Amino acid sequence: MVVIRRLTDRHRAYTGIFLPGEPPRIFPTSDAEHGRILQIYKQDRPHKGVVNDFSEFALGHDTLAPRPNK
Repeated sequence: MVVIRRLTDRHRAYTGIFLPGEPPRIFPTSDAEHGRILQIYKQDRPHKGVVNDFSEFALGHDTLAPRPNK
């Protein structure tokens, strides 16, 4: 499973890509570049059959959705 996060410090914003068993890949990106990375990795909205922050945490929904059984 790939994890993509927006990281910021006082001077720059970064995108971090984390894969199990691999060192983290962290590089400077603009908001537009980060948004495009999320689209490419299907993290920008809910997608059928894709587990992401929207499916796990029901982002963008008024009520909490049940968590999938694992």
